[in-house]
Amino acid sequence: MSRAVVIGAGLGGVMAAAALSPAVDEVIVLDRDELPDGPEHRKGLPQGRHAHLLMPGGLDAMEELIPKIGVREHLLAAGAREISLSSGMLALSPEGWFHRWRHDSHNMITSSRALLDWAVRTAVVDNTGNVEVRTTHVVDLTGDARRVRGVRVGTAANPEVLDADIVVDASGRGSRVLTWLTALGITGIDEIRVDAGLVNATRIYRTPPGAENFPLTMVQANPYLGEPGRSAVVVPIEGNRWMVSLGGSRGGEPPSDPDGFLRYTLDLPHPIVGRLLSGAEPLTDVFVSHSTSNSRRYVEKARDWPDGLVVLGDALATLNPAYGQGMSVAALGAQVLSRQLAQADLSTPGLSHRVQRAAAAVVETAWSIAVSQDSMYPGVRGGRRTAVDRVAGRYTRRLTKAATGSYVAASALWDVTGLKAGPARLLRPGTVLAALSGPSLPPLSEPPLTPRERELLDSLDSRSGEGAASSTPA
Repeated sequence: MSRAVVIGAGLGGVMAAAALSPAVDEVIVLDRDELPDGPEHRKGLPQGRHAHLLMPGGLDAMEELIPKIGVREHLLAAGAREISLSSGMLALSPEGWFHRWRHDSHNMITSSRALLDWAVRTAVVDNTGNVEVRTTHVVDLTGDARRVRGVRVGTAANPEVLDADIVVDASGRGSRVLTWLTALGITGIDEIRVDAGLVNATRIYRTPPGAENFPLTMVQANPYLGEPGRSAVVVPIEGNRWMVSLGGSRGGEPPSDPDGFLRYTLDLPHPIVGRLLSGAEPLTDVFVSHSTSNSRRYVEKARDWPDGLVVLGDALATLNPAYGQGMSVAALGAQVLSRQLAQADLSTPGLSHRVQRAAAAVVETAWSIAVSQDSMYPGVRGGRRTAVDRVAGRYTRRLTKAATGSYVAASALWDVTGLKAGPARLLRPGTVLAALSGPSLPPLSEPPLTPRERELLDSLDSRSGEGAASSTPA
C-alpha cells in the first residue's frame, strides 16, 4: 500500500495532498493545530487575519488540481467574492490611478483566509476519498541522505514512525526542513532573507448599506521616493464585510490603535480608504503582524537531494504578503508536483529533485516581484539591487505608467503579477510597444468612480463618522 505524508494542513499542504491523491493509496496530512470545523482563524497562520488574494494563476492551478468540484463555484458558494482586476478594482499605483475597463478580465478570489482554507480543505478531503488530516507534531524525517522514508511524529521522547513513499514539507514559514536535512547529512543549502520590516495592521468592518458592490480599493506603496512604503487595501469578503489591511515598511509602520488606524489611511497619498472607513462600522479590534520578510531556501541547487522528499509553499519560499502571491505560489507548486507525478512513478530516481527544480521556476517570478520592490525601501535587511535589477526596474516602471491608461500594457502586467505568465510575457513585442508608447488614455487625478460610487463615497465621508470608526467593535 503506497502512502504519502504531507506536513502542514494550510493551503499549500492541502493542495499538495490533492496532487498526490491520484498517485498513492493513502495521503496523510499532518498539522500541529487542531483544525476548526468551520471558517475560523487558527494560530498556526500568523498572517491569517490579514487580507489575502487568490490570484488568477493560483485559481487556475486549483481548478486543475481539484477538477471534480469547480473551485471557483465552490468558493463563491461558501461566500467568497470574485473581483475583476480590469473592472472591479480602484488602484492607485506609484505611477497614478489605473483606468477601469468595461470588460471583466483577470478575475481573482477574495475572502478571509479562514474561509478559503476551510473551504478548500473540506473540498479536497470530501472529494478524493483517500486524504486524511491528523493533528500531531512532526519531530523529524526518517531515512538517509539518499532517500527519505517517512517521518517521526508525536514527541522527541516517545516518537512514532510513519512510513511513506513520499514526504512533502508544506509546513510554512517556520519549516524545520534544513535542520532535518542536516540530521540526514545534507548541508550547504543556501537560505536568503530580504526584510523590509513590513508591519501589517488589519481591521474588519461591516460593509455600509449600498456599498456591497463597491470596487476593491487599493493605495499601493511607492518604493521610488526613498521613504518608507505605506499602503492600504479594502477587500470585500464573506459575510457582507470589508477587510481593511494597512502595510508599512520599516519607519512607516501602521499603528495598532483605532484612531491611529483611521488617521494612517487619511494620510496616504490619496485619502479614499480613510473616506470609506470614516462612515463604516468596525467589527473587530486592529490585528497587527510582523511576520512579513521574504525568505527562500534554494533546495533545488543542492548537489545531493534525497528521493522521497519535496518542499513546497512557504517552506520553500515565503513572500512579503503585501503582494498577495503566497497562496497562488503554493497552488502552482502543487500543480508542478501533480504534473511531474503524471509522468513518472514515485520510485523513479531523481523525481523529487525534478519537482524542486520546476517548483523553483514557479517561485522565481513572485520572488523577483517582491524582492525587487522591498529592496528599495529604507532600512531593508538582506536586499541588494544589482545593475540588472535597476534596468529591469526602469522598464517595469515605464510599463506600469503605460498600464494606467493602456489595456494592452495592463493586461501584460496583470498576467505576470497574477501569476498566469512568467516575466517573458513582459517582453513580447506588443507589450514592449505599449510600454514605449505610454498610456493611450489621459492620466487620472482622482479614482475612476461611477457616479453612483462617487455619491456613496461622499455619503460615507463624514468626519462625524471618525468617532464611529474608532469606537469599540460591535
